[in-house]
Amino acid sequence: MQVDLDIEGAHVAEWPRFQRAMFQARRLKRIGFALASIAGLGLLLAFFIGLFSPQSLWPVLLVGQSAGLLVLVAGVQSAWWITWWRSNALLPVTENGSVAENEAVDNLGWYERLLDRIGARSVQLLKQIGAPTLWLAGWAALVLLSLEQTWDLKLPAAALGMSASVGAVLGLLLAFGLLVFERQLAQQSPLEWPEAQQLAQLVRVPIVVLVLGALCLLFASQTSVWPVRLAVLMGILPGLVALELLVRALLSLFVARRDTLEPALLGRSVVADLLRWPPQPLLALQHELHNRFGIDLRQIWAFGYMRRAFLPVLALVSLLGWLLTGVHEVALKERGIYERFGKPVEVFGPGLHAGLPWPWGRVLNVEYGVVHELATSASEKPMPTQAEPADGPAPVIANRLWDASHVNDKSQVIASRRADQQSFQIVNMDVRFVYRIGLTDAAALAATYNSADVPTLIRSTASRVLVHEFASRTLDGLLGADRLSLADEIGRAVQADLQSLDSGVEILATVVEAIHPPAGAANAYHGVQAAQIGAQALIARERGAAAEQTNQAQLQASVAHDQAQASAQEINATAQATDLRFRADQKAYASAGHAFVLEQYLSQLSRGLGNAKLLILDHRLGASGNAPTIDLRTFTLPADPASPRNPVQPGAAH
Repeated sequence: MQVDLDIEGAHVAEWPRFQRAMFQARRLKRIGFALASIAGLGLLLAFFIGLFSPQSLWPVLLVGQSAGLLVLVAGVQSAWWITWWRSNALLPVTENGSVAENEAVDNLGWYERLLDRIGARSVQLLKQIGAPTLWLAGWAALVLLSLEQTWDLKLPAAALGMSASVGAVLGLLLAFGLLVFERQLAQQSPLEWPEAQQLAQLVRVPIVVLVLGALCLLFASQTSVWPVRLAVLMGILPGLVALELLVRALLSLFVARRDTLEPALLGRSVVADLLRWPPQPLLALQHELHNRFGIDLRQIWAFGYMRRAFLPVLALVSLLGWLLTGVHEVALKERGIYERFGKPVEVFGPGLHAGLPWPWGRVLNVEYGVVHELATSASEKPMPTQAEPADGPAPVIANRLWDASHVNDKSQVIASRRADQQSFQIVNMDVRFVYRIGLTDAAALAATYNSADVPTLIRSTASRVLVHEFASRTLDGLLGADRLSLADEIGRAVQADLQSLDSGVEILATVVEAIHPPAGAANAYHGVQAAQIGAQALIARERGAAAEQTNQAQLQASVAHDQAQASAQEINATAQATDLRFRADQKAYASAGHAFVLEQYLSQLSRGLGNAKLLILDHRLGASGNAPTIDLRTFTLPADPASPRNPVQPGAAH
């Protein structure tokens, strides 16, 4: 129960917890400094070890153990603030005169007054929050940050040697010392030290962490992975306690503080209270409700019935859960091999299936129709694949040049001829296999029980087949061979070996992605390819010229043929028109006689004299039967400058 000095200030000296407050404060201060020093040393060692060996077990282990000690330091310091308040409550109250805050402010400028005001407000805010709250939040934040920096569930297993034994012994010694301290706190009377029981529960957190760390060190080896995982997971306990302390520190900001009211212990934890046997998770809640609100859960029939029925209900739920382990779900892309007492008895298809519960019956999942692609040689560090833009440059993996490096190429020794002597050369090839587990039940059983690693089996079998296949080939024959037939031959050989091993694997396709000959052969082959391309270009050019000449001759022949046909048609049409006109004239002459002839004569004469200049004379101009005479001569007079140059008119007709 908290004490208010304004009401019971005169009686606090008679109470045991106030009488022993000074002794308790000195003891908690020494223990707090010692634990903080050990925790700081552990964090410092973890930092330097992490710089030189980041994959070691030591940084994770030391940080986890230091986090447990820092949680205890936070609780010890929170209890020390209470004992310090009690020891000060026994001292006589001194009357301090009020200090004038605005003394000599007239000599200060506006900037100094602003700084003084900000400083006064900051100090007032810190007093309202309180130093215990700030220290508790700082310790909790430090623990969470340290655990976050070293959290890694992918650490490899490693043997630590003699240092592991030394570290385990030191951890157990420190845990034993904390156990003695916890027993002393547990034996304290609530009248003399009310916070001792809650602080004893908090001491169990570093004890558990130290014992788990010692087990990790003692059983750490090159092949055991569980000590490394346990060393990482043991940081969950101090992390949960630190998170609870941080939440308590934040919630305490909403509680009014008075210097005359006895403070409550902030550094207590419900998670730490669970570290008891038998576990009583609702005990703290029951005491809190009874003390604060007067509610006794033990008097409620429903809670009593729940407490009595808890074990039977838990047993029934556990039995039902155990029976449900016999119900297995198989996905659409998988099959399930059902084992009864360790013997395979059936292959389940996709869907829900029932069988015996664990461990009498279990189901092993096997792929169903999933297609894989496997290269004969894979790099230890595969190149990261990323999406390339459609309008950007080609990715590096699309480079098929012979002088480029290919991570999936496999080197093969092949026969060749050098200087009229038999020799060998190394050829790099990229051969890929597309495979899947067979669709039959027998194939699923064979793939599960006859081979531990299907990709490794295919790769080793393919390597053996490739060595045997290319041992009988030459470099010239390999470069000139058909890739499709070569891939089919390799695929059949690999499939035959896998069937002889009863592996249950089905080779769907074999792809010879690329064949990269050695540098010398590559250069020669480049020359051969260039000559072949030049010959093909020359052949194509000559074929084009021949086609052009043929088309030109065909064009000329077609033009001559068309012109001859046009001339023949024209002549024929003219002859037909003349014949038609002749027949018409015959009919007209037969009908009209001499009149038609005279009409035709006049018509032809008019057509012929249509553009002529005619001078028509009357034949009756001459006398005595003489016809008129026309003088068509032309005379030119001598040039006379005075007279106009006029041509001489033709003579008169006589």
